[in-house]
Amino acid sequence: MVDIPRTYGALLLGGIAAAVFFGIATVQALAYFKFYPLDRITTKSLVFTVWFMCLCHLTFTSTAIWSYLIADFGQSERIDDIPWSLALTIALTAFLTFLVHSFFVHRIHKLSKRKFYLSVPLGILALSRLAFGSLTTSRMISLGSLERFVETYRWSFTTGLAISAILDVLITVCLCVLLKINQQQDSSLNYVLDTLMLYAFETGSLTCFTTLVSLICWVLMPWNLVFMGLHFVIIHIHANSLLAILNTRKSLGQNSTVDPTSDMAERGLPVIFPDDFQHISRSASSRRVSRAKTVKRASQHLKSTGDRLQISVETTTVCTLDEPYHLNSSTSALNKDVV
Repeated sequence: MVDIPRTYGALLLGGIAAAVFFGIATVQALAYFKFYPLDRITTKSLVFTVWFMCLCHLTFTSTAIWSYLIADFGQSERIDDIPWSLALTIALTAFLTFLVHSFFVHRIHKLSKRKFYLSVPLGILALSRLAFGSLTTSRMISLGSLERFVETYRWSFTTGLAISAILDVLITVCLCVLLKINQQQDSSLNYVLDTLMLYAFETGSLTCFTTLVSLICWVLMPWNLVFMGLHFVIIHIHANSLLAILNTRKSLGQNSTVDPTSDMAERGLPVIFPDDFQHISRSASSRRVSRAKTVKRASQHLKSTGDRLQISVETTTVCTLDEPYHLNSSTSALNKDVV
């Protein structure tokens, strides 16, 4: 038999938490479109798709809660029924999780210099997670009963959650290791790489923890919907992790201390978006060529006119402060090169 208090209460609390996280994702999506209007159309489409799927998921979640608490109010015999809207939330979670995992797998592929032995197994796991989520949704809709689903297809939902948690761990480890490898001794970008590793660890740990708790509740208490209340939140945590990574580029550019006269300032941020390096390197090369031409024309002018060259030497006193101090010129130069 289904536990009535834990079923209704878990769904209601899960729906409230999902609405809160959707609000955070909406703010992050608006911030992305405001601060990164020059991003590629593929990245913009991904952000919009993720936000729209979160909206659809929240709509189905609210519909399922309405069915349990309003439409079927007082009908205790129907508490074992699985509304179609509740089943569809699992498929939406699986599909959005697949998009987020694919995004990070693509970045791992780029950071590892196109090493397929890293990206291909992760891609296969992401597809497997999507397949088991779709199977779970189809079986729930066809059976229409939680008790019958637990007796016949319990393994499909268990496998899907387990793969999702394992994939979160693998992606987090790969990102941290690859970012650590990209660090160089006494490099001005080490601060940026350390921050990206921290973001990767925090977001990966949060998604993995939520998935594991939902999996444990499903294994130990399959006859109530506590696991489903936690499952409502998984999709929004994945969406916020993706949007947080995309939105950190501006703050990283403002907080880094790169010398604007060095080549490091011309490399751009961050390395987790290596596709942007080609555009940045071309613009940096054009600036260096332009400066070289200017110096050459100035030397030729001096030779032709016979003017004397006067060199002024300025001295600069460098002080070490107890608190970090960032030059405005460094910040503005870095922000110009951030894509």
